[in-house]
Amino acid sequence: MREEVKNWLKQANRDSEVAEKNFKLKEYYSAVFWCQQSVEKGLKALILERRREKSLSHSLVQLGKEAKVPENFISKLKKLSPQYFLARYPDASEDVPYDLYDENITKEFLE
Repeated sequence: MREEVKNWLKQANRDSEVAEKNFKLKEYYSAVFWCQQSVEKGLKALILERRREKSLSHSLVQLGKEAKVPENFISKLKKLSPQYFLARYPDASEDVPYDLYDENITKEFLE
């Protein structure tokens, strides 16, 4: 495996660890954001390994399709992808990010 791919995977794994730590701290909005980041970087690593070129997309659905993940995984990516914005910006929904997430919602994204 090329070093560039290893770096993407290494960061994806670290982002996943950060998501878990934030979950334990009950910082659910932050945990969800880091879940999204981890999946994005993991998919980019997979695409980079297979095609030897980077994907510029930030859409998890698009990245999933480029990576040729199983179709049942695409529906999970559709739920997680918008969390990049919803977990960060108070004007992205009708509530502040801190109040959007609870333990059960966050567990779903962590899985």
